[in-house]
Parts: sequence; C-alpha cells; structure tokens
Amino acid sequence: MIVVVFSGSRYADWRIADKKRVLHGFRTPGINSYIQDERYITQLLNKSNHLINNAEKIRKIFFFGAGVSSPERQQKIEQTFAQFFKNAKVKAGHDMEASAKSTFGDEKGIVGIIGSGSNAAYYNGKKVLSNNYGMGYILADEGSTNWLGRQLLKGFLTETMPSSIREKLLHKYNIDRRSILERVYYNPNPNLFLTSFADFIYEHRDEPYFTQHIKRGLEIYIKTYLIPLSESYPDSQFNFTGSVANNYADWLRELGAEHGLHIGSIIKEPVQNLIKYYINKN
Repeated sequence: MIVVVFSGSRYADWRIADKKRVLHGFRTPGINSYIQDERYITQLLNKSNHLINNAEKIRKIFFFGAGVSSPERQQKIEQTFAQFFKNAKVKAGHDMEASAKSTFGDEKGIVGIIGSGSNAAYYNGKKVLSNNYGMGYILADEGSTNWLGRQLLKGFLTETMPSSIREKLLHKYNIDRRSILERVYYNPNPNLFLTSFADFIYEHRDEPYFTQHIKRGLEIYIKTYLIPLSESYPDSQFNFTGSVANNYADWLRELGAEHGLHIGSIIKEPVQNLIKYYINKN
C-alpha cells in the first residue's frame, strides 16, 4: 500500500492505494510542522479509522505540506509518521513539489500555489528550485485566502466596506473588534481564522468590493512572484494549484495575459493527480 497526503492549513487530503488502485480518499484537519508539535500530529492520526485500520499494511508514504521547507521540518514529519506507520518508508516534501508534480509531471515549467497561502517557483522536471518566497501568512501569502481574510477584516474594523456587506458578515459570523483582535493576536492558529472567511468572499465575489480586492491580490501576486520568474525563465508555462487559483481562474488568466504570461493548467487540489503520479512510479 502507498499513501499520498497533501496538506494545507485548513485540511489534509489523503489517498490510499494498493495494486494500482485507489482504495480510500478522505480528509483530516491540516498538518503544519511549523505550528503543530509531534503530539498534536500523532493525536490527529489516531482519530482516523482509515489510518488505524491500514497502518501496518502501508509501505510508502509521500507527504507534502505547507511548512515542510527545511530538512528539520521534513524530519519532524517523517519521524512522527514513522512512529505511527511502523512498516512504512516516509518521505516528506514541500507543497510546491506536490503542485509541480501534479501539474507538470516530469516536464519543466513554473508552478504557482494560490490557496490558503501563496508561492511560486521554477520546476526543472525533477525538483523545485529554491526561491526567496514562501515567507508565510504574516510576511507574504499575497492573493491567498489568508491575504483576502486580512483585507476583509481591515475593511470591517475600519468601517470602509459597504454597509450591506458588513451586515451580511455580522449576520453570518457575529464578530466584533474585540473578538477579531483576540483571534488574530492571542488565540492559536490565527491563520486558520483568516482563511475561514474564504467561502464568504467566494459567495460574494461578484460584489464590486470583493471583485476589486480579489483582482488586486492576484495582481500583487503576479508582480511579486510570476513576473520575476518569467524574466529568469522566459517562455515557460505557468501551472497552478489552490482554491484561489481555481475559484478565480478566469481573472487569473485575464491578468496573466495582460502581462504576457502563458498560463496552462489550473487545479484546485493536487492530491488526485499526485496519487496517479506515484501509482505509475511504484
């Protein structure tokens, strides 16, 4: 049996396969080695019947997630998983690698992620080349659901958003200044709080207020990440994964075309393509 896991901040997508066939697909809460310790991750694994029932039969695990960008973070995931999946060889990698393999396979190109976070890098068909991006939800993540959540909360707190949207937001979330600042600055996992408004923003995407913010976030993302990469690797195709890239694909293609970028495939979640990739490799 082999397992492929792709984890963002909000949730992790799992696929279990055996003899070239996918047996199980399910979700768990997200796993992020930057903000979660070994105990939390182990407890999470112990809550899934699919994992408990198949733990001893699994031989290979390919884990990809946000925060797995250094050897120390990779080792943390690999060691924690190895204690649970005692017969498995575990390989942990960055979410950029997962996005690259799921959209390019073994071909070259520039891969972008715009989901709960954002990033972009050149993929040479074997590995993702290092970059100076990926600084997380406080310093970066332009255009992502984290970034969009920050814009929404700023508009709410400064009372610069339209009153009609403010009323809908209050009706759905029952938030105020005190609760927002507490969730952002004092409670654990503020990134999850920021991304929790993603569905609300998507539902109201055609409101001029949100259309403007979404397009502005994509424009900043393109100028910050994609244009420098296109100058370093001219004539490259751009492929994307992530909920923002997928949900606002038309706007992403429109803005990309304005900058002369060749945008190829855009998929929401890479896990389905990833399991096919590794089934063919094993």
